[in-house]
Amino acid sequence: MISVKTIAEKGGWIFIVQVKEGSGVTEHRVRMSEDDYKKLSRGVITPEECVRKSFEFLLERESKESILREFDIMKIAYYFPEYPKELERRIKGFSIN
Repeated sequence: MISVKTIAEKGGWIFIVQVKEGSGVTEHRVRMSEDDYKKLSRGVITPEECVRKSFEFLLERESKESILREFDIMKIAYYFPEYPKELERRIKGFSIN
């Protein structure tokens, strides 16, 4: 289970993300600028859903314990160059209600 709490800041957000699997929980602090949000989601999904889908992507590739505890969302593309295109594929057909 992935839970996302949002803290608004000038020019973007900080997200506190908890990942619960089995009996373990990890917590992560993720920064995302408004510009990066627009690049990644094109405004099709909420910022929170963008972060949730990003964690789903990460968890398919590594354990929750291996995910950095604090990072900028675009750092994912540094480790996984396919990330932006894969996120785009995952959000096709979605819309903000």
